[in-house]
Amino acid sequence: MKKLPIGIQTFSEIIKEDYLYVDKTRQISDLLQAGKYLFLSRPRRFGKSLLVSTLAEIFSGHQALFKGLYIYDQIDWQSYPVIVIDFNQISHTNDEVFRESLLSFLDKVASQYQIELKSQFIREKFIELIEKVAAKTQQKVVILVDEYDKPIVDHVNDLEKATKNREILRELFAVLKSSDAFLRFVFLTGVSKFSRVSVFSELNNLRDITFSRQFVTLLGYTQDELERDFEDYLQNLGSMLEMKKAPLLAKIKIWYNGYSWNGKDKLYNPFSILNLLAEQRFSNYWFATGTPTFLMNLIKKTRREVTSFENQKVSEIVFDSYNLENLNVFALLLQTGYLTVVKIESQELFQEYTLNYPNLEVKQAFITYLFEMFTENGLEAIQPAAIKLHRYLREEDLEGFMNLIRALFAKIPYPLHIEQEAYYHSLFYMILALMGVEIDLEVLTDKGRIDGVLELEKKIYLIEFKYGKAGSQMDHLTDKAIKQIEQKNYGERFLNEKRSLIYLGVGFAGKEIGFKKVNCLSE
Repeated sequence: MKKLPIGIQTFSEIIKEDYLYVDKTRQISDLLQAGKYLFLSRPRRFGKSLLVSTLAEIFSGHQALFKGLYIYDQIDWQSYPVIVIDFNQISHTNDEVFRESLLSFLDKVASQYQIELKSQFIREKFIELIEKVAAKTQQKVVILVDEYDKPIVDHVNDLEKATKNREILRELFAVLKSSDAFLRFVFLTGVSKFSRVSVFSELNNLRDITFSRQFVTLLGYTQDELERDFEDYLQNLGSMLEMKKAPLLAKIKIWYNGYSWNGKDKLYNPFSILNLLAEQRFSNYWFATGTPTFLMNLIKKTRREVTSFENQKVSEIVFDSYNLENLNVFALLLQTGYLTVVKIESQELFQEYTLNYPNLEVKQAFITYLFEMFTENGLEAIQPAAIKLHRYLREEDLEGFMNLIRALFAKIPYPLHIEQEAYYHSLFYMILALMGVEIDLEVLTDKGRIDGVLELEKKIYLIEFKYGKAGSQMDHLTDKAIKQIEQKNYGERFLNEKRSLIYLGVGFAGKEIGFKKVNCLSE
């Protein structure tokens, strides 16, 4: 079997060292015809750097590297001068360091072409570099930019630093439009687009292909690619876990599949799949590579109800109207990979996107960090507690279940405590999600909305929450919750279920929590 290219982002190394490469060159050949100035946004660890490296080899005319791949005999191979600007390699701790690092980088590129640059200003130096490289090689120049937004994203919690770095980027990229006569192809990638309007205000001829139907599967692995190119590894994984092919593939889908930019084509994050096949165990790989602190802080700052992240509908204008000073949490969650597109519906004047978590890996990890932030329970305590809670529900030990929830809630510092019903809904929902069970929130029936439907293998819990201020009588709250379930006949839709049906009324009075359960016989 070919080696798995974990962490390998250089196309030539993958080919020369016989690593496994999923052939994306059919779409790359289409990309070359899609326009002269292109921009693509994808989450981290999705193969953006490898795509940039592949494009660099194509435009450098290294046809031999592509033998056996689709593009080998499909294009007119020519050699162009290629300038790759990788912002992972350019220091940007503050605007002064960033400016000096960029100037140094441009001088380094010039020296590779044995060119001397006279200007000491970013804009003029970049123009000078492009024009002199084109003159020396007698060819138009290809510009490939990897992680263009890193100098901004890395400082999103420090608005002053992020803004100053953004202005330097605008100064740099403004050159691309004025240098059009000397350019063959320009391609930019990044995680986010929230700074696009400011950075590229002068580069208004840039085509954003992030949601283009033609390129939704350009990065990431499709189901067909997974089963075709990793067949031997999947067999080994099945043998190790003692699972047959069908249930193994189903489990891989639940854990890692689901990223989409059109609501139809579902993709795997390459980093998660490669690590799964290498380690031969299901675990959280992608999320563990970086804690989204700035996202957590933004969610906390906006007091966004956690349950709102599931099946959230947003207008397409959200993805084109963000700016550094007023970040849209849903646009940011989509761009960074914590939410994905599950449906696109055309309205009269615009398209409406339904967003949700892409898979179990992302959902559980994201909610774990949210729960830690909301309650200040340590990560080391959350997972063991979730396992215990799951066992309590299976065994119908509601007293044990509620006692453990009380213990978790008791760790919420007073300043974090919010006397709002939605706040407790969010906390309760996060706990259930961390148990690895599915809870449907506000399920619509012909009589009203059930706060929560929790389905286990042998039991179904219908949950109704009632909130009262500190000092409220708990029995009154829990009785009121059960009465609502019964009066609105929420259990009617489960009459043909063979599983046990349990009504659970949960009351919150300040930080006090109580419950009442009623076993309902299903026939």
